[in-house]
Amino acid sequence: MASPIPAVLAAQWRVFRNPRSASGRVGRILRAAVWVVWYGIWVGVGATALLLARVAPRPQLALGVPWALLAITLYWQLAPLLTANLGAAVDLKKLLVYPISDGQLFSIDLLLRAATSIEMLLALGGLTAGLTANPAVPAWAPPAGAALLAGFNLFLAVGLRSLMERLMGIRRLREALALVFILCATLPRLLTFAGVPHGLRRVALTTPSAWLPSSAAARVALGESPAASAAVAVLWVAAAYWFARRQFRRSLRFDSAAALARGARGPAGAGWSERIYGLPALLAPDPLAALIQKELRSLARSPRFRMLLLTGLTFGMVVWLPAASRGGHVSENYPLYVSFYAAVLTAEVIIWNQFGFDRGATQLYFIAPVGMRQVLRAKNAAAVLFILLEIALVLLLCLALRVRLTGAKVIEIYAVILVGLLYFLAAGNLSSLYQPRPMDPERTWGRGASSRFQWQAVLLHPVLLAPLALAYLVRYALGSQAAFYLVLAVDALVGLAAYQFALDRAVRASERRKEQLLATLSQGSGPIVVE
Repeated sequence: MASPIPAVLAAQWRVFRNPRSASGRVGRILRAAVWVVWYGIWVGVGATALLLARVAPRPQLALGVPWALLAITLYWQLAPLLTANLGAAVDLKKLLVYPISDGQLFSIDLLLRAATSIEMLLALGGLTAGLTANPAVPAWAPPAGAALLAGFNLFLAVGLRSLMERLMGIRRLREALALVFILCATLPRLLTFAGVPHGLRRVALTTPSAWLPSSAAARVALGESPAASAAVAVLWVAAAYWFARRQFRRSLRFDSAAALARGARGPAGAGWSERIYGLPALLAPDPLAALIQKELRSLARSPRFRMLLLTGLTFGMVVWLPAASRGGHVSENYPLYVSFYAAVLTAEVIIWNQFGFDRGATQLYFIAPVGMRQVLRAKNAAAVLFILLEIALVLLLCLALRVRLTGAKVIEIYAVILVGLLYFLAAGNLSSLYQPRPMDPERTWGRGASSRFQWQAVLLHPVLLAPLALAYLVRYALGSQAAFYLVLAVDALVGLAAYQFALDRAVRASERRKEQLLATLSQGSGPIVVE
C-alpha cells in the first residue's frame, strides 16, 4: 500500500495556499503581499545571522551562538502558544478510520510541525550557513549542531501541541491556560514600558548553562568538546522524542467531547444568575425578551466568548497602559482606549458574525413564529448589554488601579461607545447574513468572521469611526464640550437611521438568501483544522 504521507502533505499545502481564503483578485494580492512581507522579514533575519556569524571572531561566537539558539528554541516553542496559534493542519484523529499506523501519523505530524516552523528554519539556516563559512569553526560542526537543535524542537513542538490540545479540551482549565498565555504575551510590552531589570541585563552578558539543549547544540556547532556536547544534545533529543511519542499517542485516543461533558455544569438553579437572565422580561415583551434571554445564556456559556471578554479586559489593560502614560501619570482617556479595544474584540462574534454560534440551528429562526427582525434586534440587544457590562468592568479595574476617573469622563465613554455601536451593529447585521461563518463555541480561538470580510473590515473600521472622529475634531477645534455632545447627538440620529436602514436590508436578505445562509452555517468540520 502506498504511503499516505504525500497525500496528507499535499492537503497541508492546499491549506497553506488556501486560495479561497481571500476572494477576488484584490484579496489574493493583499494576502500574497502579507506573505512576502512576513517571510521577507525572516529571510532578512537569516541573512543578517549569516553575515554576522561569517565574520565574528571566536570569543563573540562562544557568547552569541548559545543565546541565538536559545532564542530560536523559545520562539519555536512559545510563539504558537502565546499567540494561541497551533497552525493550519490536518486533524489526524479523523484519519484513524483509515489503515494508517500510529507511527505514520506521528511522522505526518512531525512534517506538519516543520511546515509551520518555516520562520525558525530560515533563521537557523542562515546562522548555520554563516558558521560554516567562518574559518574559525570546523565545517562539519554547524550542520551537526543545527540538526540536533532542529530535531529537539520538532519533537518538543509535537509533544507540546498534543499536550495543549488535551488541556484545551478541559473546560475552565482551557480558559485559565489561555488567559495565562495572553498575560505572558504582554510581558515584552511591560518590559518596554517599565524597563528591563538590572538582573536580567547581567544574565544576558553571561553564557547560558551548558546543560541546556540549545547550549549543547551551540557547542557542537562551534566544535567545542564535540563528544561531550553531542552526548548532552542527543540525550535532550531522545527525551523530546519520548515526550512527543507519549503525548501524541495519548492525544490520538483523547475524547475532547467527553472531557467537556464531564466538566459541564448541571442544570442551572434559581440563583442570582437566573434573576439576571430574567431582567429582559421586565424590559421587553415576548418573544423579544425570550430571544434576548437565549442570547445571554448561550453567550455566557460559550468558552470562546468568555475568552474574548477576558482578553479584552486583561490584555487591553496592559497593552494600552504604555501608550496612555505620560510622565508617570495615566491619561484620563485610558479607560476609553481599553473600553473601545474590548468592544472591538468581542464584536468579532457578537456583531460581525451573529449566527456563527447557532450554526445549523439557525433554521429554527425560519421555522418558529418569530421574524428575522426580532431575532436581529435580540442579538443586537444582547451584544449591547455585554459591551456595557464590559465597560463597567473596565471602569472598576481602572478605579482599582487608581486611574483618575471623573463622572464626565464616564458619561463620555458610555456615550461614545453606544453611538459607535449603532454604526457597527448596522454593518454587522448585514455581514452576518451576507458573509456568515459557522463557529464552534467550545473552541477558544479561531476566526469569527469570514476571511473576505476580515479584509473588508480594514477599510470598514475607519468609515464607521468617522462620525466619532468628527465629534472629537470639533471639540479640539472649538474647545467646547457642548459642541462635542451636539455633534455626538447628530451622529446618534444618523446612526439610528443607518441602523434602521441596514436592519430592513438584512431582513430582506434573510428571505432571499435563506438556503445559502443555512447551507453555509450547517457545514461540518472536515479533517482540515485552522487554529
